[in-house]
Amino acid sequence: MIPVHTGVIAQTIQLALAPVFVLVAIGNIMNILTTRLGRIVDRSRTLQGQHGQTTGREHDMVVIELRYVDRRIQLIGRALLLLVISGLAIGVTVASLFVGELTDLETGNLTGLTFSLAIAMLMMALVYLLLETRIAASSLRLPQELLELERKI
Repeated sequence: MIPVHTGVIAQTIQLALAPVFVLVAIGNIMNILTTRLGRIVDRSRTLQGQHGQTTGREHDMVVIELRYVDRRIQLIGRALLLLVISGLAIGVTVASLFVGELTDLETGNLTGLTFSLAIAMLMMALVYLLLETRIAASSLRLPQELLELERKI
């Protein structure tokens, strides 16, 4: 181990702040996703209860909504997985910054690679969130007859 000056550690902490801010953003997005997932699970339980009690067109509508709910759960699950991987990559990024400063090891490539991986996973998770919200919006379209668009109000 090489002797480390306080200034070097302070500089490394400053360098680690950007990845840590990304980690905070990841945590906030995970919070949003878990809240959405909880609501979707509640809705799926309601629909599962209705599944056995409906027939005909009403039953078909329940099945269609269950399919939407199932797809939304899959998308959020994938997004959460990507965010966890992203968070782990941020942790490795910060660790590699400190290991590089405290030892003779050259960790620049690892730091760059893990940070890039973290950002890529974060972006992919956001795409899944976008897809999930699009499905939610399309499944909640109001029937045109309820809007009574022919009426001037």
